[in-house]
Amino acid sequence: MNGENTNWQQSVTGVLIKDGKVLLGRHTYGAGKGLLIVPGGYVNNGETPQNAVKREYLEETGISVEPKDLIAVRFNMKDWYVAFSLEYINGTARSDKDENSEVIWLDISKAMQRDDVPALTKELIKSALNSNKPLTKCEFESKENHGTYSLYTK
Repeated sequence: MNGENTNWQQSVTGVLIKDGKVLLGRHTYGAGKGLLIVPGGYVNNGETPQNAVKREYLEETGISVEPKDLIAVRFNMKDWYVAFSLEYINGTARSDKDENSEVIWLDISKAMQRDDVPALTKELIKSALNSNKPLTKCEFESKENHGTYSLYTK
């Protein structure tokens, strides 16, 4: 990520579930360092959130995806973050050896119990599984402090 064309106020993620497993990456920096999180990143200037999540997944995991439903939105005074449920297109999971140190398919029930899967990732997984519900506000506290956070999930 060189940042030259990056919109630092807009970010995306997606939850990819296949055969009862969720794809997670062990993050290498920031508040998520050492944790298994859903891949994602910043939107480039002139890029749609849908194209950004496709690019981020391919860069970080080697997996091609197609965004399906919008499953969550998180925003504050500084930025916004949208999450999609994703459809697997093709590819073999691998680490980019930069933003993540490993990429793994993890059984959903195990992911929901692990201490190294943060609360936000667990909320996003739950939201991806609840495909027929509307987005509603849920309680969420961030480790970062950029004003009051609002998170809407299914």
